[in-house]
Amino acid sequence: MKLSLLITFFNEEKILTRTHIEMSKQLDSMLGKELSDYELLYIDDGSSDATLKLIEGIATENSKVRYISLSRNFGREGGILAGFKYATGDAVMVMDGDLQHPPSLIPKFVAAYKEGYDIVSGQRDRTGESKLSSLFAKLFYDVSNHSMDVKLTDGKSELRLLSRRAVETFIALPEYNRFNKGLYEWIGFKEKVIKYKNQVRVAGKSKFGFKKSFNYAIQGIVSFNDKPLRVCVQFGLVSLSIALLYLLVEFIRYFTNPGHTVSGYFTTIAAVILFGGIQLISIGILGEYIGKIYYEVKRRPHFIVGETNIEQAKKDRVG
Repeated sequence: MKLSLLITFFNEEKILTRTHIEMSKQLDSMLGKELSDYELLYIDDGSSDATLKLIEGIATENSKVRYISLSRNFGREGGILAGFKYATGDAVMVMDGDLQHPPSLIPKFVAAYKEGYDIVSGQRDRTGESKLSSLFAKLFYDVSNHSMDVKLTDGKSELRLLSRRAVETFIALPEYNRFNKGLYEWIGFKEKVIKYKNQVRVAGKSKFGFKKSFNYAIQGIVSFNDKPLRVCVQFGLVSLSIALLYLLVEFIRYFTNPGHTVSGYFTTIAAVILFGGIQLISIGILGEYIGKIYYEVKRRPHFIVGETNIEQAKKDRVG
């Protein structure tokens, strides 16, 4: 089999050369045994440092390196989609460029593919993570699995291997707002999960901080279900019921207890806070969905190719 190893880079000049050496060494050791051929497909996601120059230098020395530099930063989802579109292997394996996905796992993933699995997924433990990060991750998976149309597994990372038919199916999904973890689960196919120990980044800084992680989580939840919209309706019905019940109670007390008076200030403030809060939450949820629709109807490309050594990508430019 021929394996395409897909790696996206964004400002990773400090680790890129080491990543290339480690990946090449592992893949070269598999030639003639597990692999008949391989390609290293590097995606530069609009880096502002020397990442692209390093990739170009590596590509001139190693004929197995193919690269695509996007015109700007389109995000990991766009970079992976670009790689899938131009990968030529029988299977495509996605790995991070910071060596947090150990190259030693490649033979295990290839072996699982040869067993007949269309998707092989890596599941890491939480070793080395802060308690706060682990808590937020657990909260996200709990919320998503109670609301989304697909089931996500805690610890499953972007470390994946997809067969050719799984790749083609993934590419055929047209949506602009892409949440890869959900899409991998949605397309189905026979899957095997390989667990591994979490690795600490050896150089550089993570480009996926709390803010990006939070936005990514919101995108995932909104992209794969409409339950938040139903929750808005449920909140409205509950609020209406409470309001009607309150009016009924006060109406009864007015006739049964003539001396009873209602504090208008307290009632007004309580009603404003309750209904105002519900309305703002509902408007926010509606806004999220309308925003997704706004981007979908534009039908803009998922990525734009700036520079590449792949002839077909030079012709296409957009995807």
